Amino acid sequence: MRAFGRHCRAAVAGWILFGVFVTGTVASTVPVNVDDPVLLIKQAEASRTSDHARFLQLLDRLDNEYGKLTSDQQEQLRYLQAWQAAYSGNYDLADSVVEELLEKSRNETLRFRAGLFLVNSLGERSRYQEAFQRLSELLARLPGVVDADIRSQALATAAYLYEEAGQYDLALDYADQLSRQRKTPDDYTCIADYTRLAALYKSAKLDGIERQFHQGIAECISVGNRLYANGIRFYVASLAVQQGHADRAIRLLNDSYSEVERSGYVWLLSQFDALLAEAFWDNNQTPQAAQAALKVVERAPSNSYAESLSSAYKILYLVAKRQGDMHAALSYHEQYMKANEGYLDAVSRRALAYQIVQQQLLAKRLEVDVLSKQNEILQLQRTLDRKATEAGRLYMVLLTTVLAFIAFWAYRIKRSQLRFMRLARRDGLTDIFNRQHFLNEAELQLQYCRRASRDACLVLIDLDHFKAINDTHGHAVGDRVLQCAVDACKAHLRSTDVFGRLGGEEFGILLPECSLEQGLVRADQLRAAVAAAASDEDDSGIQVSASFGVACSVRSGYELHSLMAHADEALYRAKREGRNRVRVSDDGAEVRHGAAVVSIERA
Repeated sequence: MRAFGRHCRAAVAGWILFGVFVTGTVASTVPVNVDDPVLLIKQAEASRTSDHARFLQLLDRLDNEYGKLTSDQQEQLRYLQAWQAAYSGNYDLADSVVEELLEKSRNETLRFRAGLFLVNSLGERSRYQEAFQRLSELLARLPGVVDADIRSQALATAAYLYEEAGQYDLALDYADQLSRQRKTPDDYTCIADYTRLAALYKSAKLDGIERQFHQGIAECISVGNRLYANGIRFYVASLAVQQGHADRAIRLLNDSYSEVERSGYVWLLSQFDALLAEAFWDNNQTPQAAQAALKVVERAPSNSYAESLSSAYKILYLVAKRQGDMHAALSYHEQYMKANEGYLDAVSRRALAYQIVQQQLLAKRLEVDVLSKQNEILQLQRTLDRKATEAGRLYMVLLTTVLAFIAFWAYRIKRSQLRFMRLARRDGLTDIFNRQHFLNEAELQLQYCRRASRDACLVLIDLDHFKAINDTHGHAVGDRVLQCAVDACKAHLRSTDVFGRLGGEEFGILLPECSLEQGLVRADQLRAAVAAAASDEDDSGIQVSASFGVACSVRSGYELHSLMAHADEALYRAKREGRNRVRVSDDGAEVRHGAAVVSIERA
């Protein structure tokens, strides 16, 4: 048993989901010099996040006296050891212990806590569909749970998991339920504040949020939960970066950095370093930005597609590019593309898993209804056997109605499934491919062009001064500008061209079986179409244009990441040279198409 405790503490720390900290009893501090196992377990519960070193000492002490503990106390100790294993990154060991508790323990409270623990563990391993299924089962049992602490744990876990899946309204609802619950331990008020503020921030509901941030931090500090206080501080600093106050963000992060470092919480520390790198970059402190980004990479958590790692590689790419080290820039760009693709894919899978589970629950309810109807039909059949032909006709009418009901719901479910599949591939605003599906389709087209020895061009498009449009005229006008630009481009594309939104105001088009000269002429047609369509669509006087970067397989090969990097270089050059123009990553030449003349220069 003592070997188990040592193994927990020797594991490498990894990315830890919110629920690992939630699914334990929130206990009050008790005297230190005691021999009572019950009080020692309460001390361990109370010190997990507030004094982690003390927590480890208590685990060792309890482990040394394992044989003297009752079976119930042994199970509680095993649960705490599983918690420590997850905290230090050893999720396989933690899961095996929790599965054993779920199978053998007769303590219903501990079994419910273990179920919540497993929900978070499944989320850790990106098994989101199973996590949502188990969470739904636990929430269905929640009305029968009278223990306020266990109810608080379940509500906090639900709020966080729904927030991770992008279901912000649901997350806010569960956080509000947690805040309103009677006899809720003080520490859960802090947790409810954290989850609610995270959902508000991510859903861009920012009215009065800075005041709420400060209230949440004060609440968490008042109950001694500095871990969540620092989690809220991260969102405060992130908002400062978003609003262009990089200096303020750097001060906020540095003030709490040593405390986060001492906590040993690798995921939050990586988030701090990634945000510091972004703030330093915005503040033109290039060496500090690179140093902070490298810390994230060196610390690389077990989830290698974390958002912080994607952000760090992007900063390292920009730093290397600014310093003229194009070899390193290309390498970092490849790492950024891989990490960002994985992160966005994980976000999409979380959202899709939630929708699938909701459909499955609906299907189960429908199945219960159908079985109920079938039972009614069987009862009617026994009665109708004793009736005349008229009663038989009534039976057939009822049966037809039931079959029609089943067919109708089957049709509804199938249509919903098809809709969700389309949503997983399309950008919700512009109805073109989203980033992930664009990358997949572009790879397939490039493989075809390679086999057929045909040229292919990649065009990257970025709307000029789009942030100024949003800031001046509002996001509704900005959305119309994006839609107008996309419609203008669609009119000039072939059925084989791959068109997708890469993020924000940036788009990508892969032109298969297209030479460099043809690609440049088509890019200039698109440039002119965007400017003309935007001015025709909106009479508000908004001037809209776009910059284009073109890369061709003749120079860049058929690897998508190389084409993306070279097209990105050309796009940045078009921006630097005044915008509303086409630039290519290739040797000098000139192509004429009608009245349009496109200069081809090496980027």
